[in-house]
Amino acid sequence: MTVTLADVAARARVSPATVSRVLNGNYPVAASTRERVLRAVDDLDYVLNGPASSLAAATSDLVGILVNDIADPFFGIMAGAAQTQIGGPGDGSGRAGGEKLAVICNTGGSPERELTYLTLLQRQRAAAVVLTGGAVENPAHQAAMSAKLTKLADAGTRIVFCGRPPLPEGDALVAALTFDNRGGGRRLAEHLISLGHRRIGYVAGPPERTTTRHRLEGHREALRAAGLDAAPGGADGDPGSDDQDRLTVHGPYDRRSGYEATLELLRRAPDVTAIVAANDTVALGACAAVRDQGMRIPQDISVAGFDDLPFSVDAVPALTTVRLPLFEAGARAGRLAMGKENPPPGGIATIAAELMIRGSTAAPRG
Repeated sequence: MTVTLADVAARARVSPATVSRVLNGNYPVAASTRERVLRAVDDLDYVLNGPASSLAAATSDLVGILVNDIADPFFGIMAGAAQTQIGGPGDGSGRAGGEKLAVICNTGGSPERELTYLTLLQRQRAAAVVLTGGAVENPAHQAAMSAKLTKLADAGTRIVFCGRPPLPEGDALVAALTFDNRGGGRRLAEHLISLGHRRIGYVAGPPERTTTRHRLEGHREALRAAGLDAAPGGADGDPGSDDQDRLTVHGPYDRRSGYEATLELLRRAPDVTAIVAANDTVALGACAAVRDQGMRIPQDISVAGFDDLPFSVDAVPALTTVRLPLFEAGARAGRLAMGKENPPPGGIATIAAELMIRGSTAAPRG
């Protein structure tokens, strides 16, 4: 049975006119109402009828770039690089009609907003969608994402992941450019171990994110290889406790989290001689917490980050970190989204991570 506009209106508890306004985007509608309508559209699998249906398979000049936080340089660098390849003034293509409008969609890390933006881009018949950064490891969300991306691809939208692993059902993708987060985390831990560190604290990102899990897995792989993955006693003296859990604190990917998590690590384990942060922004907070406790970097505690964001080399001391080629990856994602570059073999390419050794890490004292 064909789903009608009236069916969507009834499901969303609004008038058919409101549904039309949301789908056409030509009239202001309250955000809560818009999300309710878009959820009803998804639930009922509604498609445009009549003359509009002939446009459904055509794409517009719109390209969506989804980011968790545009204020975070990690996402800003990739989004900006992708935009240089997508078109418009300064793209250098010189081709008539080659311009596309790149729209940055800031999800705030919300899985619901991610799906909402994809629905909006589907309704606008986006030519391409670039999704950046780690994904939420939730089976229900992954299934919803797979279904939504399949609908977009079936309508002619090119789907590219940048710095993000493919979904379990990833047939809709043009390409996935994944960072070697696991390898980078392993090499960073190996560096600290080679300096003589044996008690290493870890300030991790949100536990539900793929980036968090892969970086932490690499870190712990190196500790296991060195025989440092567990200690006889835990925080409560239980000989069965996993010491690495006590030396790991999770939190958001921001400076405040780095500060507070480091204070918690120092409270749990005053004998730590090094702290690895989930990213460079978190590392700045870790450095501030170490200094506020009257300790020096790296003489008393070594601190390391991840990503090699632009400010890392200007920190005092300069931050040891793992470099991810964010601009290069973003630009490549833009070219793939525009069809300017052929997809990698199998549709997936792993981008190497490079260890950058600087002044914030040194051998422990004594």
